[in-house]
Amino acid sequence: MTPADLSLTVLHAVRRAVDDGALRVDVPPVVKVERARPGGVGDYASNVALTLARPAGRTALDVAGILEERLRDAPGLQAVAVTGPGFLNFTLRPDAGGELVRAVREAGKAYGTGTALAGVTVRFADLTESRALLVTETVVRLLRTQGADAGFRGDQRIDEPIDQQVADRSDERIHVHPGAYEPDVLGVDAARWALLRPAPQDRPLDGPPLLVQHERNPLFRVRYAHSRVRRLLVNAAQLGFRPAYETPVHAPELLGVLGDHPVALLTAARYRAPDRVARHLEATADALLAFQHTVLPLGDEKPSAAHRSRLALAEAAGTVLAGGLSVLGISAPERI
Repeated sequence: MTPADLSLTVLHAVRRAVDDGALRVDVPPVVKVERARPGGVGDYASNVALTLARPAGRTALDVAGILEERLRDAPGLQAVAVTGPGFLNFTLRPDAGGELVRAVREAGKAYGTGTALAGVTVRFADLTESRALLVTETVVRLLRTQGADAGFRGDQRIDEPIDQQVADRSDERIHVHPGAYEPDVLGVDAARWALLRPAPQDRPLDGPPLLVQHERNPLFRVRYAHSRVRRLLVNAAQLGFRPAYETPVHAPELLGVLGDHPVALLTAARYRAPDRVARHLEATADALLAFQHTVLPLGDEKPSAAHRSRLALAEAAGTVLAGGLSVLGISAPERI
């Protein structure tokens, strides 16, 4: 990880803290990092927490703690420490990309699931409005990925007949702007994306544009990115090589979003916000599509360890896309 990569990583943590509501500040255009000075620890340091403290209305130590939590498992970082009045200190990891890719390949589509909400029990009121039911059903699935005991009072599902029941006053409800679930008109994938991609309290998306196969359509972009990974794997096999992370790959944006996937799922579950998963999938797809051109050999170039490593990283991105789409109840096609 270079200083520029580290700067992007810290900036990404600030953006996540703002998106999560943990910090209320304007995201700075850049974050400065420099070699750790005497008295610091690790390889690099940043005073970003001190610069954000006043506008955030928090102490620098509070801000540093919020950022440290979001940087703890960042690819490329072996350790993050807070020193002095709120300096962040970073120790770089020699092969973080390899560890991340191996973790994704080992977990498969279950990458990002965990036990952070184990012991939490949530029961949602039975519903009749179709978008509220779809959003809540998806939130139930998200909560379960994090170990929570979650469900409807009547174990209701969007694709099953609705039992009319009087909700217990103690049941949780999510504030959802109404919207029609129209799988017969749009197909299941576009119908679900139209209702899940906006924040629950916002209006649903217009359905017909989601059927257009164009890069301006985010649903197409996400599903196309997954299909590109499958095609890269086929093309690589035809060239005689398979994915294997053998040498570090310079892809900070892609590694960053893959490393963020577990946090994205947990945050979406905690805030009852499936749209956070959809936005994360868009970011993952964009990073992958920008990276994909480096994966296969060009011209007379022979497959090398670098190509095998890039292919392994692309395969990991495809796995994350498939897992995230599955949580939203949307298919991940092999080909588009």
